[in-house]
Amino acid sequence: MEPQHVNMNIWLIFGVFMILSWIVSAVLKSKFKKYSKIPTDGGLTGRDVAEKMLRDNGIYDVRVECVQGQLTDHYNPDKKTINLSQDVYNSRSIAAAAVAAHETGHAVQHSTAYAFLNLRSKLVPPVSFASKWVQWVLLAGVILMNTFPALLLAGIILFAFTTVFSFVTLPVEINASRRALVWLENTGITSSMNHDKAQDALKWAAYTYVVAALGSLATLLYYIMIFTGGSRD
Repeated sequence: MEPQHVNMNIWLIFGVFMILSWIVSAVLKSKFKKYSKIPTDGGLTGRDVAEKMLRDNGIYDVRVECVQGQLTDHYNPDKKTINLSQDVYNSRSIAAAAVAAHETGHAVQHSTAYAFLNLRSKLVPPVSFASKWVQWVLLAGVILMNTFPALLLAGIILFAFTTVFSFVTLPVEINASRRALVWLENTGITSSMNHDKAQDALKWAAYTYVVAALGSLATLLYYIMIFTGGSRD
């Protein structure tokens, strides 16, 4: 396959999944905005939710901090901090409670040595290296496909690390959401009237990881087809 045809097909794959990613992101922001107007029964802020869930799970060495941005919430296992965006940290809404509990779910995973979280942590160094070089190695591999095919194979191996990382991330995120939803319901922070809203918000958040993983897999398979000669003009 000629390099220009490869580039066109790769851009097509990227385009499809970029559109899907944009749609999911737009829906997620819409859901978050909608559920940010629905208060929790107990009136707890996102910070309160995170701190209570930490205490309920016997975790006292994790800090809850406020960070800039929208939907920038994350758990940092190295610093042991739950970083909540301002809209979550200070809000008393169902959306804030769901996000805060989800991120705290990662802290619970960390404290209980959840297998997939440990695996993802071990993959971070090779994935960081692969992400830095993979696009250049793949580009050179496609251009030199007929004279130096091993270069394309090296690029595929590097890209495979990022794809595996994307799929290992899925159970980590899904499990954190499950922990969050069970805890929110058991503690009465969500009720029968609003629990489905928290569930819906976390479901759409999970879709962002699903789209990313599928897009990575589609791209990986395409490069494998090029390398094995399975794709023809």
